[in-house]
Amino acid sequence: MSQICDLVDLGRYPMDRPGSPAYQRMIADVRRDLEEDGCAVLPGFVHDQGTTHLVAEADQVAPMGHRSFTRTNAYFGTEDPNLPLDHPARQFYDRSNAFIPADNFGADSPLRRIYEFPHFMAFIRDALDEPQDRFFRYDDPLADVIINMVETGDGFPWHFDTNNFTVTLAIQNAEEGGQFEYAPMVRSPTNENYDAVARVLAGNNAQVRQLELQPGDLQIFRGRYSLHRVTPVRGARKRYVGIFSFAETANMCGSVERTRQLYGRVLPHHLERAGLRVDTLRD
Repeated sequence: MSQICDLVDLGRYPMDRPGSPAYQRMIADVRRDLEEDGCAVLPGFVHDQGTTHLVAEADQVAPMGHRSFTRTNAYFGTEDPNLPLDHPARQFYDRSNAFIPADNFGADSPLRRIYEFPHFMAFIRDALDEPQDRFFRYDDPLADVIINMVETGDGFPWHFDTNNFTVTLAIQNAEEGGQFEYAPMVRSPTNENYDAVARVLAGNNAQVRQLELQPGDLQIFRGRYSLHRVTPVRGARKRYVGIFSFAETANMCGSVERTRQLYGRVLPHHLERAGLRVDTLRD
């Protein structure tokens, strides 16, 4: 596979033709959806043949996934006894799933080929309406390109993302469950909005939306500000979702604690960048 067209439906999504009328219409549609609720979906971004390649890759690297079974809060933080018992940061839930780290996706990886295709990054940046000097690939050797793998009984409780811009690609659905649910733009860079977070955690679904993503669908999501989860799955078939991560600051990297939780290890790169963040939000 040497061409991006072997994976992406460029006729429907002409990210390789910036400035064309079709490209401008595509960007306008995505920006509208992001403005409305911080989430946009491009159905069939990867065509059926491309999805077949991605499923084969996911099956091959699945044994390298780091499976973890923990209790975590929405911020992937530790218990803080100084907070009230009903504070969102003190609400812990079971989390069980696996992440296949980025160092399993080399230069020949179809998933990495999409992420590193020059027009892909420019397209995502345009869709988010971000200036070039505030948009970067996530500088994390374990987390820039990953696959989230969910097996029967597993799920991912309510949480916020570490990085500002998350782009996901549905690769394979489970037989049952695995729905993506989110509460759009619950917090901002300067406001944790704990009251709204607490309402969602308590089961108030008035603000919660659910997506039924299909294999090949690309999702652009402001996950650092929108609380979200994946419901438990059932059946023998694994749920695979590729994750492409971007940030608005150069050299942004996952925290040591969170990286160890998700991938089972940290690298010197994470230790060197510990504490270097541009906002004061809980992780």
